[in-house]
Amino acid sequence: MSRTRALTATAVLAALALTGCGTGRNAAPEGETRTVNTAMGKVRVPVAPKRVVVLDTAELDSAITLGVKPVGATNAGTRSGFLRYLSKDQVSGIRNVGTIGSPDLEAVNKLKPDLILSNKARDAKNYTSLKAIAPTVLTETTGYPWKENFRVHAAALGKKQAAAKAVAAYRAHTRKVTDALGGPDRAKRTEVNIVRFVEGADTRVYGEKSYIATVLKDVGLGRPAVVHRATDGFSYDVSPERIDDADADAVFYTTYGDPEKAKETRILRSGLWKRMTAVRNERSFRVDDETWIQGIGYTAADTILDELGQRLG
Repeated sequence: MSRTRALTATAVLAALALTGCGTGRNAAPEGETRTVNTAMGKVRVPVAPKRVVVLDTAELDSAITLGVKPVGATNAGTRSGFLRYLSKDQVSGIRNVGTIGSPDLEAVNKLKPDLILSNKARDAKNYTSLKAIAPTVLTETTGYPWKENFRVHAAALGKKQAAAKAVAAYRAHTRKVTDALGGPDRAKRTEVNIVRFVEGADTRVYGEKSYIATVLKDVGLGRPAVVHRATDGFSYDVSPERIDDADADAVFYTTYGDPEKAKETRILRSGLWKRMTAVRNERSFRVDDETWIQGIGYTAADTILDELGQRLG
């Protein structure tokens, strides 16, 4: 934490102590409460939270999916601030409270939240400050365990029935896409890869322990052998000289950052890329990084499922 941020956090904590706003116990200060199991232990939250602040993209997707419009959210560092797969109506009125991993604690405090949602990967370092502002529910991490995390978000928001409906709708949608692709057997025979060009890093081929991989699995699509090279299960890096390792029956690709700096421009012009089976068969598709990689939730998945059906059907 920078010296400036440390001073800000100290100032916020001091202000809370003076005003009596901080509970010091990560518990809802008044009204009916219930207990939620979190990555930081049991936390008491309001039965019906009214002013929710979310500090990462998965938490924002969960809230929107469940019909809850947060009063504040961190931005994803994109031009639009919030991820563009969310409509203007869905995000209108949500106050920007800093960037993911570095929330503006003073801005969060000014919104007088009664619940804060995030995860340890982003905000373990901010937990003491956050829980002094409002009951704070953290999941262990983000990404791959998105369905489990969604259940925690739903429990914290008091939206278990809405969550059940969202899960049922997702399952119905995946079945619809599988049918559109010719059924389970044909879908399984179609090997699909997800390639992400990343500014300042090698190109990623996403493994089976990633958000997007779970969506592909739920549809029943096959994956090529290269995904098993991801030792952490998350992703396997390839250089421009090995981009053909990412070949498959179909390749969906995204870019994070500047296309030139992410080597996308260079790779897409290369002979290795152009000779890939997916490219030669016109089965390589550019898709939106904010939706396919950064969204992490059921609302993002709806858009992804629609695109899978349209592109592969």
